[in-house]
Amino acid sequence: MVSRMDARTFLAELSQLERTAAADRGNPGSYGSDTCDNCSECMFCERCSDCHGCNYAVDSEACTHSNHITRCVQCHQTNHVTDSVRCVNGAYLERCTDCVGCTYCFGCVGLVRKEFHILNQPYDRKTYFKLVKALREGLPRARGR
Repeated sequence: MVSRMDARTFLAELSQLERTAAADRGNPGSYGSDTCDNCSECMFCERCSDCHGCNYAVDSEACTHSNHITRCVQCHQTNHVTDSVRCVNGAYLERCTDCVGCTYCFGCVGLVRKEFHILNQPYDRKTYFKLVKALREGLPRARGR
């Protein structure tokens, strides 16, 4: 540690620290997430990168504080979400993009605080589950990694 430091020394030391951190793409504070890259405070995740505070995430990227997510990108505070992008504070979403505060949505884009929607159209609970089951059987896996 240097007791006297000028701006030049500071910038050189900071640059060295940044290079060292960039080279170490470990998973600080994570448990059971050995196949991940640069994830922090995650538990039991597989093949994820740049996630923080996620649990049971698989093949996801840049997600935070999410649980039981698969093939998601930039999803935050979500639970039980699959093949979705930039969804926030949602649950049971599949193939959704930019949905906020939604629950049980399938193939929806840009919805806010909606539930039981398919392709942005509302359905009653019973019909929703029946249609989603049929769609899942006929659709290929989305957003393959």
